[in-house]
Amino acid sequence: MVGKSGGGGGAAEEDGAAAVRRWVEAGGGRLVMDGGLATELEANGADLNDPLWSAKCLLSSPHLIRKVHLDYLEAGANIIITASYQATIQGFESKGFSKEQSEDLLAKSVEIAREARDMFLKEHSDRPIQHPILVAASIGSYGAYLADGSEYSGDYGEAGTLEFLKDFHKRRLEVLAEAGPDLIAFETIPNKLEAQAYVELLDECNISIPAWFSFNSKDGVHIVSGDSLIECATIANGCSKVGAVGINCTPPRFIHGLILSIRKVTDKPILIYPNSGERYDAEKKEWVESTGVSDGDFVSYVNEWCKDGAVLIGGCCRTTPNTIKAISRSLNQRHSSLHLPVA
Repeated sequence: MVGKSGGGGGAAEEDGAAAVRRWVEAGGGRLVMDGGLATELEANGADLNDPLWSAKCLLSSPHLIRKVHLDYLEAGANIIITASYQATIQGFESKGFSKEQSEDLLAKSVEIAREARDMFLKEHSDRPIQHPILVAASIGSYGAYLADGSEYSGDYGEAGTLEFLKDFHKRRLEVLAEAGPDLIAFETIPNKLEAQAYVELLDECNISIPAWFSFNSKDGVHIVSGDSLIECATIANGCSKVGAVGINCTPPRFIHGLILSIRKVTDKPILIYPNSGERYDAEKKEWVESTGVSDGDFVSYVNEWCKDGAVLIGGCCRTTPNTIKAISRSLNQRHSSLHLPVA
């Protein structure tokens, strides 16, 4: 059963979109993604004031990462995303680690998530889980590594060349894929060039694990660099290894129009995991409180996103297990209402 082993047999050999559709079908037509990792790590006492951000916990407190993964699984998440968004070989090397140690830390992010899944399944062995539980290995943008706010602008200056970006991400992608996740999650992609770099790396590195591409937007039309979302989604659509395309770390109010734009150029499954709607101050490196929406308001969008075509739904920065629990409950109610017997 796919829920017991995560990916299930054959996923690596099939088209990425076919693999994701198979998982979605096994989940009853929708899959719930987890929510903000850093938000919950901080809520559990972690100090993330570091360029490594949540990846710092791979060094200092891996038990907290495992706990947060478990909290999201208990809240109803079908997909947990590893603590590798800001984890890079270059970033760890800058902290004094060797290349081999840095690669081990990357792999550790996947191992922790897999351990959390195994613990969850063992805990619920008295009632076997019938839906998929998947581990997605996160790859953040070059801007996330810089930790200077450029992940929210896509402006990399002279570093913004295709070959530079491919060289930066190549070994990281290989290490994470070799660690055994079910999916590779290319998250918060801020510009078209980085999307193209990822597509070429998936082919050149012969990655057989399905990937998803998730972009972020500040205006509901373009991604944060100003590049056309439609052009970016077209790049993702052209790669058979990309199993889903979508949006993350974007205010909920923009999602409806962004889904419609993506649907113009792809029939791949669509994933949506917005932030809370709060504004991020890149200079102060903090979220501005009282600029977002409540869990109830966030979840009120879910039915609309489903009608628009989203089949993987979760949360990003500043969302919590309570948000995910509410999304899961809403999707279950929607599923039940769609399958009520006709009187």
